[in-house]
Amino acid sequence: MLHPLPRRRLLAAATAFGGLAGMRPFFFRPARAADDDTAATQRFNGWLEARYDFWLGRSPMAQGYLGLKTDADKWDDISEAHQLEDHARVRQELADLRDAFHPNTLSSAGKLSFDLYVRRCETLMEAHAWRRHRFPVNQLSGWQQEIPGFLMNIHRVESREDAEAYIARLSSVDVLVTQVIDQMRRGETAGVLAPRFAYTAVLRDCRNVLAGAPFDGSLRGDSPIWADIKGKIDALDADAIVKEALRAAALRALVTVLRPAFYALIAVCQEQETRAGTDDGVWRLPAGEAYYTHAVRTHTTIDMSPADIHAFGLSEVARLHGEMRAIMRGLGFTGDLAAFFTFLRTDPRFHYPQSPEGKAAYIARAQEIVAGMTARLDEVFLRKPRAGLVVKPVEAFREQSATAAFYQGPGAFDDRPGTYYVNTFDMTVMSTFEMESLAYHEAIPGHHMQIAIAQETDALPRFRRFASNTAYDEGWGLYCERLGKEMGFFQDPYSDFGRLASELWRACRLVVDTGIHMADKRWTRGQAIAYLTENTPNVAGDIANSVERYIVDPGQATAYTIGMAKILELRAGAQERLGAKFDLRGFHETVLAGGSMPLPVLQNVIETWVSENV
Repeated sequence: MLHPLPRRRLLAAATAFGGLAGMRPFFFRPARAADDDTAATQRFNGWLEARYDFWLGRSPMAQGYLGLKTDADKWDDISEAHQLEDHARVRQELADLRDAFHPNTLSSAGKLSFDLYVRRCETLMEAHAWRRHRFPVNQLSGWQQEIPGFLMNIHRVESREDAEAYIARLSSVDVLVTQVIDQMRRGETAGVLAPRFAYTAVLRDCRNVLAGAPFDGSLRGDSPIWADIKGKIDALDADAIVKEALRAAALRALVTVLRPAFYALIAVCQEQETRAGTDDGVWRLPAGEAYYTHAVRTHTTIDMSPADIHAFGLSEVARLHGEMRAIMRGLGFTGDLAAFFTFLRTDPRFHYPQSPEGKAAYIARAQEIVAGMTARLDEVFLRKPRAGLVVKPVEAFREQSATAAFYQGPGAFDDRPGTYYVNTFDMTVMSTFEMESLAYHEAIPGHHMQIAIAQETDALPRFRRFASNTAYDEGWGLYCERLGKEMGFFQDPYSDFGRLASELWRACRLVVDTGIHMADKRWTRGQAIAYLTENTPNVAGDIANSVERYIVDPGQATAYTIGMAKILELRAGAQERLGAKFDLRGFHETVLAGGSMPLPVLQNVIETWVSENV
């Protein structure tokens, strides 16, 4: 999966952007029928870039994720007033767009951008109506993780000014946390609280941030943020007096600002935890059924009902179980599939040891898998990303709450590489037979190819270079697992079984996500865990954490299989129409070169490509 931040946490109007700041003036001019194709499109692209710059200026954190330091001393403003301003501006922006431009005056590329921008505005306006239904803090992607994670992984310190900006952020974090708390209280007033288990995890994360010096007198060493800023200051090319002054300022900000801010967050979480319920689905929320329909449509980008998604998931699970039995029989296993699942969960050969050496060995093997695929990318792609890729373990402060693996994109305007994060907290979760599929999905050729290539396609308007649509993004990642099989990887039958297990896991998500959140099903957390335990080889810890993820992020898990199915459908259709003219590398370039987009738009793009190559 893509790292859930910043896409799900920063203000929606800002997260869709990121890019170069530096506001430049732009004046609307109504489109005229006499405008030639090139002039109208150039004018439209200028409008898009001006709007991009405007929205970027409202999100210092989006700037940071892209490697920019324009407002490196600031946090995003997530206040209610700021959100209402964003909503009003998006509404006006859509009206201005339709008044100033007409798609018939634009080139084919301009028409596509026009359609995508209209969809973007409409999506943001619809999402605004449901903003209370999202949980500001949860175990998956809460602000209690985002604040330290952003400082440690995104805020780079290469000069004294960078360190001072880091300290400025520490010194103003109380404002951001106060806004988070206000959003939590507004949500509760509207009848929305996260489930009780989420508060337990959030409280653990908060206490992990405050564990160690300078927050307590224990022997646990430095806290994560203190260790981070000290290390960054120590690495500066500056004299000792400057470094000591920076360390003293950082220490003061941590003790006098960050610590009380997190204590205030802890207090509110403890308070809301006592009122939170144990029902899990969003059916329990006001207008919960309508909200879930919205969430599913937003993530899948198609009009497929939750009931149809549930039925599709059941059929996919049955199909994959059949393919798994064939591999199981080929391995000479005489029991049934459930027994084989138990064997895979419990046999120590399928897991690295729960030790520093075992964790390091897993990381090293993941790096080997990535390198092996990277060496063969030219066979199936016309171009490769310029951005680098690293494999890292999830940091200790958030590893208990994080998923098994995720990807964080590279900085578009600095040299920060893309990162394939592996969670080594519990090595029983990280099975060796799924290592190939996991790496092909999260890293190469999955999310890293998809995100880096879009960012590096200078011909695209920037709002498209940095767009995110769950079904496209995660569908591509799952498609790349199957692509690895087609390229001749997964030679070990257990690894090939792991590939099917990975696809099965996503199919089961269709069943579980809808089972939890549909009003006429109302699965409990326990029912969802039981279904995954019976139907997948995943271990208990992975299953429990994943079910809790689906509970707090409704609809997101339905996008993977649906996205992959659409990409495979489009490829099959192109192969049928083009025959010997079909070029897999050209197909992949066409899918990736336009950036992330809704599936119906992707279908139009592929159909155009096919028509041009018949």
